[in-house]
Amino acid sequence: MATLNELAELIGGKVVGDGSVTINRMAPIDTAGPGDITFIANPKYLAKLKDTTASAVIIKPGIECPGVSLLVCENPYLGFAKVLTALHVKRPEPQGVMEGAFVSPEAELGADVTIHPGCVVGKKARIGRGTILYPGVVVYDGVQIGEDCLIHAGVLIREQCRLGNRVVVQPGAVIGSDGFGFAPDGKSYYKIPQMGIVGIEDDVEVGANVCIDRAAMGVTLIKRGTKIDNLVQIAHNVVVGEDTILVSQVGIAGSSQVGNHCTLGGQVGVSGHIKIGDNTMVGAQSGIISDLPAGQVFSGTPSMPHKDWLRASAGVKNLPAMRKTISSLQKRIDELEKLVKER
Repeated sequence: MATLNELAELIGGKVVGDGSVTINRMAPIDTAGPGDITFIANPKYLAKLKDTTASAVIIKPGIECPGVSLLVCENPYLGFAKVLTALHVKRPEPQGVMEGAFVSPEAELGADVTIHPGCVVGKKARIGRGTILYPGVVVYDGVQIGEDCLIHAGVLIREQCRLGNRVVVQPGAVIGSDGFGFAPDGKSYYKIPQMGIVGIEDDVEVGANVCIDRAAMGVTLIKRGTKIDNLVQIAHNVVVGEDTILVSQVGIAGSSQVGNHCTLGGQVGVSGHIKIGDNTMVGAQSGIISDLPAGQVFSGTPSMPHKDWLRASAGVKNLPAMRKTISSLQKRIDELEKLVKER
């Protein structure tokens, strides 16, 4: 619960209307009522303003709505996220090591940690202040987890891997599994020991059932602020830059490097030893088989500049007709060549 003025201060916005109104919760514009705040980030929903009974609306500058208090800010979607967090996200009180958890006597625990039943924390592991391990988390020997992390149920973090501060790992993720490395001997394959680790820097979020492989030697590195969606596979010795987005089912093969502020759409596949420059966007289901320069948008398999891919895709629907036309032209050419030879 907060006043509209307090929420405006939180997000750096401006109140138009009654700033003293009390806001209890965030709600969708279709169902919001008195005591609720809603938001409009997409102009196509502006028509709904005239019917809303919400106490306040987060909105861009330049929009009027008589009878409704407005919280005006340049980025309503970001404002929505911050207000939603303030009103609804409450961190649980620390509960210490709960009955049913096993923590090695050689592990080091910071203040105000919570370790739920079913967790296993190995020898010489370090768990930072305020971190929460939810049920069934397994932390191998020598793992280091920073402060104020949330490690959700069923996560496995293998030996020596390192997580920074405020890292969130969603259920079922595996961090530090063996990289897929095998040396052919002519008949079969000899396993290459994976002796490196995974390093995850501050403020990274790892989605559900993500797999991040440990390096063969050195570090598989996920840099600060990167967000990884569910079901992403990151192979050994990959480096992912800062504030990058990897959408669901992205697969990145070994030793590739993804720059800062990149976005890889769903099901993008990246071949091994590829370099992707900073501020690059890649459309869903694209296949990357060579280096991509910084600051451009790519799509398709093999990936190409997005505008080229649009033109190529537009031509695909015409292929049957084009094939028929080419066959007809070929037949006419053959007939003309036959006539020339007869003369």
